[in-house]
Amino acid sequence: MRFTTTFFVTLFLALIAFSAWTIAEDPQWGFFGHRRLNRLAVFTLDQEMMPFFRANIEWITDHAVDPDKRRYATKHEAVRHYIDIDHWGVSENFEHVPRRWTDALLWKADLLVIDSSNDTVTWKVDAINQADPDYLFDNDSRVILRSSAGKTLEVQLGSYRSFWIRNVLPVYYEDELVVSSDSLRAVGFPVPEGGGKISVRDNFSGYGILPYHLEQMHRRITNAFAEENADKILRLCAEMGHYVGDAHVPLHTTENYNGQMTGQTGIHAFWESRIPELFADDTYDYFVGKAEYIENPREYYWDVILKSHSLVDSVLRTEQRLRDTYPSDQQMVFDERLGRTIKTQSAEFAAAWDKEMQGMVEERFRATIKSIGSVWYTCWVDAGQPDLNRLSPDPVLYAKTDTLDQALKGGKIKGRIHE
Repeated sequence: MRFTTTFFVTLFLALIAFSAWTIAEDPQWGFFGHRRLNRLAVFTLDQEMMPFFRANIEWITDHAVDPDKRRYATKHEAVRHYIDIDHWGVSENFEHVPRRWTDALLWKADLLVIDSSNDTVTWKVDAINQADPDYLFDNDSRVILRSSAGKTLEVQLGSYRSFWIRNVLPVYYEDELVVSSDSLRAVGFPVPEGGGKISVRDNFSGYGILPYHLEQMHRRITNAFAEENADKILRLCAEMGHYVGDAHVPLHTTENYNGQMTGQTGIHAFWESRIPELFADDTYDYFVGKAEYIENPREYYWDVILKSHSLVDSVLRTEQRLRDTYPSDQQMVFDERLGRTIKTQSAEFAAAWDKEMQGMVEERFRATIKSIGSVWYTCWVDAGQPDLNRLSPDPVLYAKTDTLDQALKGGKIKGRIHE
């Protein structure tokens, strides 16, 4: 078989295009924004916090991307970066979605009662009859569960929640969630005697747990300040900045997170990475004012999520309209980064979309800077405002080899590529 020069040129270009798209998925291209956000958040702090954070600003900046690196090391990390809140249906402010982590898990979980003969009866929450007309998940609300055998069981939400806290949450990170028969029987479930096991199937976490993880991280940072543990403070604050940043990105709050449901695949990195990389340092106004105390952290984090989600339609609609009208041969370009060729959106196309969105990316970027600083400040205040000038991190914190870097170089993402 004879091959012409045209064939080899075509093959060469195809290989470049394929490798370019592969490289463009590398999360390192999204590291710019998270690092910049953490760095700028330091300057929102008051004079009592500033010296400690300024002295460690390079570490806080560099480690802002640790949560993304950890996606290569554990399957449990990816879900902490997003919540597909629209997967659970739509209501005003999504008030039907539990604000408490335990309630969210029990709301959609399956309880599998497996007897000694290996026969399985599956229990699911069918409804929750609220006791408080203004709050669905009140302690006195009644949980109605139905089994695959056609039986119905009614339990008090407070009791059922306690069962989850004591028995399920401690094994949440196990490969299989197994609890004792006695613990479930104590809640009122008809569990057969004589062997078998109780297994829990988590149907919620796969669609994201970001607001719940923010609240958990908030408590951990507060405890680190109270303990005056410099290493924990730096590590947790650096990582918290990442999660707060994700919460401000509209596409981290929807099941259509990368435009894959509307023929807009690639929109996630376009919004979150390409636009900030092109315009943040040259055109964004980084003066956002001082960090402020957050009165109700849970409510605050959910407000951030809901605000981000309210922008999803605009993100998708403006990009689609521009993609349909902008000259197709001017939308994408080949670019050199770190000695590699990638295919990405042209600066002109990115600028046009940024204009269509009326500065949305900059607004969310600025809001994130102040939000990160406010979270750090609030945790410090709630911990009793310890004197940070007396603290210094262990030199080992700076010297040790980063195992997350090793995971990043040698593995694949465990979970979503985009979240």
